[in-house]
Amino acid sequence: MNKKVLLVHPEISRTKYNFAGVIDNEPLELEYIFALLKKEGFAPFIWDGQVEKEPFINKLHEIEPFAVYICGRTRQENFMKEYCLAAKDMNCITIVGGLHVQLNYRRFFCSYIDYVVTSFDIFNIVNILNDIEPENSICIQKNGKWTVKEAVPFDINRLPLADRSYYYEHTDRYRYLELLPCAHIRTSYSCPYKCSFCCRSKMNCGKYSARDIDNVVDEIAEINCDNIYIIDDDFLFDRKRIERFINLIRLRGIKKKFVCYGRADFIAANADLMQELKDIGVYYILTGLEAADGKRLKNYNKKTGMKTNAEAVRILNEVGINIMGMFIVDLDFTAKDFRSIYKWIKRHKVRHTAISIFTPEMSSELYEQYRGRLITDDPSHWDYLHVVAKPEKMSVRNYYMYYHILVVKLFLKGKREGIYDFLDYGYYIKSMLKNLFKFGG
Repeated sequence: MNKKVLLVHPEISRTKYNFAGVIDNEPLELEYIFALLKKEGFAPFIWDGQVEKEPFINKLHEIEPFAVYICGRTRQENFMKEYCLAAKDMNCITIVGGLHVQLNYRRFFCSYIDYVVTSFDIFNIVNILNDIEPENSICIQKNGKWTVKEAVPFDINRLPLADRSYYYEHTDRYRYLELLPCAHIRTSYSCPYKCSFCCRSKMNCGKYSARDIDNVVDEIAEINCDNIYIIDDDFLFDRKRIERFINLIRLRGIKKKFVCYGRADFIAANADLMQELKDIGVYYILTGLEAADGKRLKNYNKKTGMKTNAEAVRILNEVGINIMGMFIVDLDFTAKDFRSIYKWIKRHKVRHTAISIFTPEMSSELYEQYRGRLITDDPSHWDYLHVVAKPEKMSVRNYYMYYHILVVKLFLKGKREGIYDFLDYGYYIKSMLKNLFKFGG
């Protein structure tokens, strides 16, 4: 009996306009599923398009699985569907899931897809493979008709430990900037905040679910990697939980570098903890600073202000934790607004930055608000590097020009400060300049 299951994370892009080789993420979701399927007597295989040299179609024919599970982000939707079509041509059971699918499940109601998983409950995948119909959190196609079963929250504490065999085979690829290799760990699902531009708070049916922190530290201790990326939407949330994390890392004598997300208001209100986090190895904190003016922060429902942002940057700079300041360039920007973000970053000495183009998420109320302004329906452009809706105060071409000027200036600033020495500067500068006046990015 064929028990082989191919677990797939698609390639990011078929162009060079991405951040491959800068930030490459461990396929943690697939590793949870791999561990569970292995325990249940299946023969799972992982194919991660970020790192594999062998094309998906070759791997599919080589393994000849009876089922294929594919997960991905919005920008990977086309690849997910392409892979499912190829798998269905081989009479495989086809299942899709992941972040994008959960909130946009109807986009995957295709003749060549059998099941759409709408929660984090990976046990439903086992039920499907054992020919047991899940009771909830699933969409099922039978004879061209779809049945939608209500999604329910999943308790993250039910997850098995990830099987990292695949990760250990590719430690030369999985990285976060200069941290190579870098392993992932997840300690919670969903986000307890509701920023208007983000859909993370809708994940897991809007229910925040956190793992027991003692078990988290146990797992960290067992991971054979010196760099750990905590990929929670917001790790710095509960002070008592963070205090317990700090104490356990110290008690266990764990010496690793950590990357995590944390809001500016938590950092500013818990300055005493930042030094302790630095002492136990926290190396990067990714912080959504978002804007260089308070009006936009209010519109984004950030529940914070410019003074708080500046204080958070000051605190992390003072204790020596690298802040990765994440900003949004809005669609109502003028040339002055692009310059203002650069000036704010420079004035407050934010060394590491990530600049995203405002993108209305497909599952958000904003998508309906911006529907009449959309200039593309190609999901591959939902990567925060492309303009998907018409800017208010300039042409799309000029908007791209000012965006790429800002990115080039920040990149050159980073080069002067020596923070990206692991990169081939020549390649990236040429790539950015090439895109400077390129319509469509």
